[in-house]
Amino acid sequence: MLKSLMNLAAAGALFALVGPATAQEIREVDPSAPSSWNNPETPDSNAPAAAETAGEPTSDAPEWTPTEGQAPAEADAAATPAITDINSVPVTGRAGTVPRRDVFNAAEGVFGRGARGLAGILENILRDQGEPIAYIAGQEASGAFIFGVRYGSGVMHHSIEGARDVYWTGPSLGFDFGGDVNKVFVLVYNLHDSQQLFRRYPGGEGHAYFVGGFSATYLRRGDVVLIPVRLGGGLRLGVNVNYMRFSERNRWLPF
Repeated sequence: MLKSLMNLAAAGALFALVGPATAQEIREVDPSAPSSWNNPETPDSNAPAAAETAGEPTSDAPEWTPTEGQAPAEADAAATPAITDINSVPVTGRAGTVPRRDVFNAAEGVFGRGARGLAGILENILRDQGEPIAYIAGQEASGAFIFGVRYGSGVMHHSIEGARDVYWTGPSLGFDFGGDVNKVFVLVYNLHDSQQLFRRYPGGEGHAYFVGGFSATYLRRGDVVLIPVRLGGGLRLGVNVNYMRFSERNRWLPF
């Protein structure tokens, strides 16, 4: 009996010690607030950071930074691709050459419209050589008795540098007799600086074309090629070697 009473007293003392601590812990929990034990997600203090993150752009493209000294308007213009106007693209001829149609029109202006054989000889030249960078429209007179001379003048029309007056002379030597007066149309190739025309160009070599009453010879010095097309009247018989010397002024000496 005494032992039972002692056990009850010990149990009562233990309850007295544990009871207040348990009651204090229960009083600190607010039953009306959501319990953090039942909501293991991120606390509310992280919500603003999440909102800011949601408002930031998600694009991976790098942000454009203007170059030092470049205005925003210039930067926008530089970033915009250039638009090519289709009307500015040449539709006939290569850039820096005389179009085929202009070559025919200029030649007809020298020899007369509808000159027989002109179209054929020009077609042969343009097929072999392409479109010229310039042409010379003029006339000349020549004569020979074994030794011959030639004098001519005209206007050179350069596709880039425009028009200018030119003159030419030239001696010839060979089995050659007679005299003639010619209309001359010279096709000029690879003459990027018109000042380089004023030199001597040897003849009697290269290709030669003959169609009807027209004749064309092939002259070359360096990269520059000249093809004079002639239509003449007179009496001339023979063959020779010669050269043409071009100058800016009229000269009496043929050499």
